[in-house]
Amino acid sequence: MLATAAAQLGFRTITLDPDPNAPAAQVCNDHIVADYTDADALDRLAQQSDVTTYEFENVPLQAAERIAGHTSLCPPAKALEVSQDRLSEKMFLRQAGLSVAPFHAIETVDDLVAATAEFNGGVLKTRRFGYDGKGQHVFDGACDESAADKVMQSIGSGPYVLEKRIRFEGEFSVVAARTQVGEFRAFEPALNVHQNGILRSSTVPSGLPTSLLEQATAMTQNLMDELNYVGVIGVEFFYAPGEDEVLLVNEFAPRVHNSGHWTEHACFTSQFEQHIRAICGLPLGAPDHQFDCVMENLLGDEASAIAPYLADPKCRVTLYGKTEARPGRKMGHMTRLAR
Repeated sequence: MLATAAAQLGFRTITLDPDPNAPAAQVCNDHIVADYTDADALDRLAQQSDVTTYEFENVPLQAAERIAGHTSLCPPAKALEVSQDRLSEKMFLRQAGLSVAPFHAIETVDDLVAATAEFNGGVLKTRRFGYDGKGQHVFDGACDESAADKVMQSIGSGPYVLEKRIRFEGEFSVVAARTQVGEFRAFEPALNVHQNGILRSSTVPSGLPTSLLEQATAMTQNLMDELNYVGVIGVEFFYAPGEDEVLLVNEFAPRVHNSGHWTEHACFTSQFEQHIRAICGLPLGAPDHQFDCVMENLLGDEASAIAPYLADPKCRVTLYGKTEARPGRKMGHMTRLAR
């Protein structure tokens, strides 16, 4: 989707991906099939690129830093470094003046037992590589040593972070863009619904208080300024009126965001075009949405049952070109538009 947006603005694109059937390669001008840690491949990519970006936050930091040593890298490697470790991310957000749910760093079974007792449960997450609910476990109350050890072994190697469970009334995201000179534009925040840790739908407008959405947008701009960020970012928030801090940041993703896929068909400028504009030094486009909408992810075999959506004049479908449909895997999305 980024490559398509780039082509519409007259840019040629090259992708580095270890998968010979990578979806991006289907629409790019060239494809380097290599591991993200392949030094020769990274150097080749840098030599052929005026600007390089990434759309996957588990790209090794060393690869990003190597690219940045030879050509422009947007977003900056600092954003990647912070977001790849949940503890570093939470500490950075706090330092930037943004509120997060109470948490504890967890390294041992004893750490986990004590922390779940304090929070009367909590959400245990691996600090690195968790995605779409992977590397997580929810505790409904305090755990003993045996339960702690079993869970830590089952979700992946540590270290970990335990977050207090937040009773929120709404989970929403701000997708925004920033240029090298600090121009900032944000899309309408979307109300998100997750199932089993995977985003199922994003709805615009969210129905949440305008003052709350304005505060979240201002917090997003502050975060981007702190990171000297260039490109599109996705920041996830909890609206928790029963908590001491009503508005909490859950996490941020240094890339175009799944909860912003609706912008592809509902906005004057999509998040994908906005990202290309930002990293290439062009003025940002108008983020205004022309349609209210609901975006739904198509998971696994759902991508094979799109005929009803295609027959509906209010629906738009995008499939990603992935070759294998697995349960819970995002294969595409559908956006239902409304005036």
